Amino acid sequence: MYFSTDEKQIPKSKVPPGELKDKWSNFKNQAKLISPNNRKNYNVIIVGTGLSGASAAASLAELGYNVSVFCFQDSPRRAHSVAAQGGVNAMKNYKNDGDSIYRMFYDTLKGGDFRAREANVYRLAECSANLIDQAVAQGVPFAREYSGYLSNRSFGGVQVSRTFYARGQTGQQLLLGAYQALMRQVKAKKITSYTRHEMLDLVLINGVAKGIIARNLDTGEITRHTANAVVLATGGFGKIYYLSTLAMGCNGSAIWRAHKKGAWVASPSWTQIHPTCLPQSGAYQSKLTLMSESLRNDGRIWVPLSKNENRKAGDIPEEDRDYYLERRYPSFGNLAPRDIASRAAKERVDAGHGVGTLKNAVYLDFKDAIAKQGKETIAKKYGNLFDMYQKITGINAYNEPMKISPAAHFSMGGLWVDYELSTNIPGLFAIGEANFADHGANRLGANSLLQACVDGYYILPQTLPHYLAQSGKPDHINSEDPAFVESEFAVKKQLEEFGKINGHKTVDFYHRELGKILYDKCGLSRSEKGLTTAIEAIKNLRNSFYSELKIPKITDGINEELEKAGRVADYLEIAELMCIDALSREESCGAHFRTEHQTSDGEAIRDDKAFNFISCWQQSDHGPVLIKETLDFEFTKPTERSYK
Repeated sequence: MYFSTDEKQIPKSKVPPGELKDKWSNFKNQAKLISPNNRKNYNVIIVGTGLSGASAAASLAELGYNVSVFCFQDSPRRAHSVAAQGGVNAMKNYKNDGDSIYRMFYDTLKGGDFRAREANVYRLAECSANLIDQAVAQGVPFAREYSGYLSNRSFGGVQVSRTFYARGQTGQQLLLGAYQALMRQVKAKKITSYTRHEMLDLVLINGVAKGIIARNLDTGEITRHTANAVVLATGGFGKIYYLSTLAMGCNGSAIWRAHKKGAWVASPSWTQIHPTCLPQSGAYQSKLTLMSESLRNDGRIWVPLSKNENRKAGDIPEEDRDYYLERRYPSFGNLAPRDIASRAAKERVDAGHGVGTLKNAVYLDFKDAIAKQGKETIAKKYGNLFDMYQKITGINAYNEPMKISPAAHFSMGGLWVDYELSTNIPGLFAIGEANFADHGANRLGANSLLQACVDGYYILPQTLPHYLAQSGKPDHINSEDPAFVESEFAVKKQLEEFGKINGHKTVDFYHRELGKILYDKCGLSRSEKGLTTAIEAIKNLRNSFYSELKIPKITDGINEELEKAGRVADYLEIAELMCIDALSREESCGAHFRTEHQTSDGEAIRDDKAFNFISCWQQSDHGPVLIKETLDFEFTKPTERSYK
């Protein structure tokens, strides 16, 4: 057995009482407050300046709190939120197609295979409408109809149009709005911005989060930073697969360092494989390019009916094409949820119907859409995506189909948080993709930008002051406290130890090998045999890492290999817990597909009797400890997740 279970600990979700639609209002009406004149006495650290971090920092500073923000990029505006393309969901019902807060709530809950808290998901839908109005006021250039109304399109897992978009640059435009709000507070000296700084440890005093240890990536200087509360907004750890849609710098180190200080990690194996990415073309690649899910609104996905087909796409007649999503899921067709679409693509590729040089892709075809709507209309919707595709592949997708393939993308799992976005460590909060809260076992497209903004603009500015008000008068935190001294010493020692190994293998070698293990054994499908094999392989790889790693010994200046070594060291530990988490959950739900638990036609079998809980993991000297947060479905009834 790779883990133990603690049945005595019961996570306190702090969900407010009342009807589902009243819970958030009930919390806000009863939350403790801090008077405007006293807010300047409180200091808050926010790690990460993507959408969730930047919006939270700007909002808290606007309220009067002193905020320090940290990012490892050279500017907050280079956070990875810029990479999100297709849109952001919001319940406005502009199309008059039957949308409502409840429908959006239910779509999200069902999309996550009923493995999320009802109250958190409903709040996400409830707050969504306000975000669009705020973003428009900030100048986000959402697409508009000829009439002037904001335009909508649909995303996977829904049958309405609720996704607002700025061509294929929605994340970038939303981040620019948050960035401007952030920099306004920097100018007002309410926010102190630390760029090119990486958090290396969380500091606890008497079990309460009171600061962080950070490293200046340009000078190597290790610094101590104190605060009355710490917020992690550092995104997900999908880059653990090496080949993913994420930038090379994305990592899971901040949340993992917090986990090693006692913060629970929830459902780490729930990681999403995105169905529309550019396929791998060779061993030289370090990442894969995301093509927006919005393309599935007009593009039709297919593979040749014949195995090992060598004809060009244009030479394959309709009768020799298999539009497999339309065939298997007629109600949703090409807009089936991401986990289902990705597994269906892998099944066709594994069966010998893949296309492209490596036979590892499927076609995304716009021929019919261009014939019906015209090239100009398609270009207006997706022009920059078509341009990007041609720039990378040399193929004009107006004339022939795109080739797409599944790739690692989003982490539904993350730090466990309660309804107030607080971890189990007092004073430590996690927002955006760094927490597990809203998506269950699968995230619906265009809900990522929504959660990041809602957490930062609307929820944390209510819940964090509630915590501060209950913690009493702001005490003076001494950076010379033994807790800070010990933490800094441990950080410096680890950095020095990396340089002493003096082996002959690079950090990227270990990262790449780890990615292969995870994608094969803990990716689109999992099995007991595969997961146990993966756990042992990861342990062996970790032993090799600490005996054969080779990096420059420089600790007092720029050393990118040293940075990567720390992140991959954490990945090697996260990966083992991912596999243990997947092994412990003997059911299929959302992105977690255990091959032992499927129907005769390859659909997931969920086990609500045995696994109606969130897996919370605590670290101990004897290995991971499983703590279960039972999910209480008071207002809905979990049903079979069918998109047929």
